Amino acid sequence: MTATPRDNGMPILVRPSRDEDVEAMLAIYRRHIRRGVEDNVEDSGVPDPDDVKDRRKNLRSRRFPHLVSTLHGEVVGYAYVVLFRKRPAYRFTVKHSIYVHHEYLGRGIGRVLMSALIEACAAAGFRQMIGYVDADNVASLGLHAAFAFEQVGHLKGVGFKYGKWADSIIVQRSLGPGSTKPPFQAALR
Repeated sequence: MTATPRDNGMPILVRPSRDEDVEAMLAIYRRHIRRGVEDNVEDSGVPDPDDVKDRRKNLRSRRFPHLVSTLHGEVVGYAYVVLFRKRPAYRFTVKHSIYVHHEYLGRGIGRVLMSALIEACAAAGFRQMIGYVDADNVASLGLHAAFAFEQVGHLKGVGFKYGKWADSIIVQRSLGPGSTKPPFQAALR
């Protein structure tokens, strides 16, 4: 567990997720889904808790970080990575996701999670991190810029929410030596 910057005197802790965190993670995710897509969305797009537990264990067993941040013992955010693409050539590149509880936005939770996720991904030997950010999400774009993510693409009109088409910005950051050196020989097999 890592203690990090403080929120009103309390440390924001980051640790690997556990089965008992799944309900809190799903509550955070449901809020983001409901606020991020067109009106009248049902929970049909939200995974079942057992599916999340299985997915989380599968990711962690394959060295993919799956983290939560806690404050006062409550899960206030989570972050994880998946492979960018499934083909072997892309095994050193991950796509990340970070979700913060709506009552804790703007309090440094995303920053703490991003820092821990970058560190964990670099330690696991990944070389690139990719993210897709809603073009209207100024706070997320600012967070990514603060962590040296570059905007490398702009996907126009790929989502539909709040009654209009939405753009996505693709961001990318190198980890460790990035693409300046080949990976370890053992990892190439």
